[in-house]
Amino acid sequence: MKFELFSEVALSVDISAHGLKKGDVATVVERIEPKPNGEPGYALEVSNAVGESVDVLLVTESQIEALRPDELWHIRSLAGTSA
Repeated sequence: MKFELFSEVALSVDISAHGLKKGDVATVVERIEPKPNGEPGYALEVSNAVGESVDVLLVTESQIEALRPDELWHIRSLAGTSA
């Protein structure tokens, strides 16, 4: 699936190096073309609940998923994470 720039996506896996968990929401800020036989990638911006940027990271397409209308956002603390 190709994700559009500035669309919101959810992580489909934990990314512990950034203190992020499956289901955390981020914004697509760049699409990275794949190498031959590779997977497309994306640069994501992660923001806190008040819209301040807290991290930018690179992920593969399989590490994110589209938001669905049957899902709710959930707030969790960033305390104790590296993000």
